[in-house]
Amino acid sequence: MPVLPATDGATRSERLDHLPFTRKHGRLLGTSGIGWALDAMDVGLIAFVIAALGEQWGLTGADKGWIASVGFMGMALGATLGGLLADRIGRRSVFALTLLVYGLATGASALVGSLAALLVLRFVVGLGLGAELPVASTLISEFAPKRIRGRVVVWLEAFWAVGWIAAAVIGTFVVGTSDDGWRWGLAIGMAPALFSIVVRWGMPESVRFLESKGRFSEAERTVRPFEEAAGIAAPSSLPDLEPSAAVQQGTADAVQATAGEPRVSIWSPALRRRTIALWTVWFCINFSYYGAFIWIPSLLVEQGFSLVRSFEFTLIITVAQLPGYAVAAFLIERWGRRPTLTAFLIGSALAAAWYGTASTEAMIIAAGCTLSFFNLGAWGALYAIGPELYPTNVRGTGTGAAAGFGRIASILAPLAVPLLLGSGGGSLLLFGVFAAAFTIAAVAAWTLPELRGRSLE
Repeated sequence: MPVLPATDGATRSERLDHLPFTRKHGRLLGTSGIGWALDAMDVGLIAFVIAALGEQWGLTGADKGWIASVGFMGMALGATLGGLLADRIGRRSVFALTLLVYGLATGASALVGSLAALLVLRFVVGLGLGAELPVASTLISEFAPKRIRGRVVVWLEAFWAVGWIAAAVIGTFVVGTSDDGWRWGLAIGMAPALFSIVVRWGMPESVRFLESKGRFSEAERTVRPFEEAAGIAAPSSLPDLEPSAAVQQGTADAVQATAGEPRVSIWSPALRRRTIALWTVWFCINFSYYGAFIWIPSLLVEQGFSLVRSFEFTLIITVAQLPGYAVAAFLIERWGRRPTLTAFLIGSALAAAWYGTASTEAMIIAAGCTLSFFNLGAWGALYAIGPELYPTNVRGTGTGAAAGFGRIASILAPLAVPLLLGSGGGSLLLFGVFAAAFTIAAVAAWTLPELRGRSLE
């Protein structure tokens, strides 16, 4: 590989922004993506466990709703705390810790013999799951080259489909095959605990985070391998002891943050409007996504399909997530973040309305696949937008707080489903509510700033 000229005079963030996508980026994306997929596998797997336990333990609709919702309670708290911790002790450390927590708790869930014990452990699982997602997307966004940053974050989010498909496979071929199948399925969910070791020792820490903490020599040592992977020579003068780019420019906020003084708030006048819009999108998309996909296997069983058949339908519907991510990854750097997110949310609203009217097997699969395509494409765009909206010293806090607020909706949704179904409106009313939530999210998404191609700083 030919050695390219050094980027003398550029800050570390600028040097990262202008790199091509290299194998080093690929390894970082792959490592983060595996953690992301394991997260999705756990969230998806509980939908199949709920359906199986509903038959074995004779659970009521409220019982099943609480199994899902208590996990999301943990996720709401975990997302908020995880973002705060990521801005204080680092993205990598929090990422590894969250994998360890929810991996061990998931494995322990396989041994429970009562609903109460399962609820306690699902809350602990939620703590880890909720903290991991915003931290991982923040870490990837801070390393990705500027010109394809949005696309790389959508690629990360695409691992969610891989994990959810894995959950559907486990649900179909493990959970649904025997009375103890749900225990074996949860035992498989211990994988993140082992993977946390790989994450802790194999991933770099965010350069922007290191600089914000005054660890400039470590930040330089982190940048160099990425430049070497791209065949770029080292700068003639290494800025090991220089302050970060923002400090060099003399901005008061960055100086205060580096010195450990009070940081800018996500509710400051400059950030308040985007925070409100982001929280609205997060709330509405969580309500509709988890309300639908956590309950689809159980809803299919209640419609008369066998447990195994309902799991097969869910597996087919889940596969449609992959092309949704692929299209979103393509469009997010062509159309931009805001148009892509808005379009996929509108598509999700239309698909939800269609699913509510589906009555035959063909319609259920077609409408479900369409909902899966648009909904998960919207998730990819949302995760790409979030980290771009905030400066480094509150980036983890901002994305984590939005995710935490959104998890309130994911708590409410599984509990609301039995109530909506019991009101007499059936699936038409239920998915009509989901369609309305997607529509509100689309309106809020259109008010977000368009930051395609801009530096994170």
